[in-house]
Amino acid sequence: MRHIRLDLQYDGTSYSGWQVQVKAITIQGLIEDAVSAVTGTRRRVTGAARTDAGVHALHQVAAFSTASALEPAVLMRALNANLPRDIRVTAAAECPAEFHPRYHAVNKTYSYLISPAGAFPVFMKRYSWQVHYSLDCDAMREAAGYLTGERDFSSFRASGCNSKSPVREIFQISISESDRIDFAGITINAPLIKISIKANAFLRHMARIITGTLVDAGRGRIPPARTKDIIESRDRTAAGQTAPARGLFLEKIQY
Repeated sequence: MRHIRLDLQYDGTSYSGWQVQVKAITIQGLIEDAVSAVTGTRRRVTGAARTDAGVHALHQVAAFSTASALEPAVLMRALNANLPRDIRVTAAAECPAEFHPRYHAVNKTYSYLISPAGAFPVFMKRYSWQVHYSLDCDAMREAAGYLTGERDFSSFRASGCNSKSPVREIFQISISESDRIDFAGITINAPLIKISIKANAFLRHMARIITGTLVDAGRGRIPPARTKDIIESRDRTAAGQTAPARGLFLEKIQY
């Protein structure tokens, strides 16, 4: 039996997240369908992250076992031929049998895009949170400073999370501003804020709840220093709203 690692990208707009669900179209389900069509055997495809409905991935990693003799490059082309165009395998390679995409990841980076008040770029509607107010990024950075390190992130965990422990370590949160978007050689003059969160692992909706809380700080709804109290409360109702899924990207996984 051979073991194959896949690197993936996808636009999550049309899907009910990564994980297979009954009577729902998911990324994992479609990839398993493609593996079945190409190899003749249905196999479980294990992913590094269970992205939510509507969340995108610039870099997702998955693995499966197969008795197929097809070379990885041939497998990649065949899988892409059987996948929708908004899901792509970008690399395929044989990997050790013990490789686990989720448990062997050293860190993951999620990034969130926000289009603040102004002329919203119409082409970013699917990929950013378009808000109707200005944001103070310095206040957001100050609030983010209280979130780095190893913490109990119960206040930033959605109900239904099945993780045994709420403790996670955030290595870095960066917040950058731009007055334009460069895409495929085209420059779109519109403001954009990017929040990137690098951590050893994430709880359910953790990146989106952190984003919602930082936006509250940027709007002046909460003092940045209150973020420390929110963490210590271990109470989800103390934190901000859950930001919409459409602005979130699984950007990078390191092993």
